[in-house]
Amino acid sequence: MKIAVPVTGSNQIDGHFGHCEFYNIYTISETNEIVDAERMDSPQGCGCKSNIASVLAEAGVKVMLAGGIGNGAINVLNQNGIEVIRGCSGTAQEVVKLFVDGQVSDSGSSCSHTHEDGHSCTH
Repeated sequence: MKIAVPVTGSNQIDGHFGHCEFYNIYTISETNEIVDAERMDSPQGCGCKSNIASVLAEAGVKVMLAGGIGNGAINVLNQNGIEVIRGCSGTAQEVVKLFVDGQVSDSGSSCSHTHEDGHSCTH
């Protein structure tokens, strides 16, 4: 299984999916161990209007661990076979480890914004 995490340069989960610097993509073994990690550059801008969902799907990603993310981006990711877990924060690798151990669940809160207002998030 592959898990993608939108991150900042300090490897913290970015609080806004569409503004992340890059994605860390972790390959998880059948024994729930991280066996590989790679970096994928992020197209800057709105996640629901970029091609990032199809690019991640082509790379084999099945799960996105995100901080703030809008419903448009969630829908596009879901349509590409990627499950989205919202409300994640902290160091990317630590959150991935917690997720594979069953200790991370979806917050149920999406980022709400309009494209006209510069993507301000309210939770």
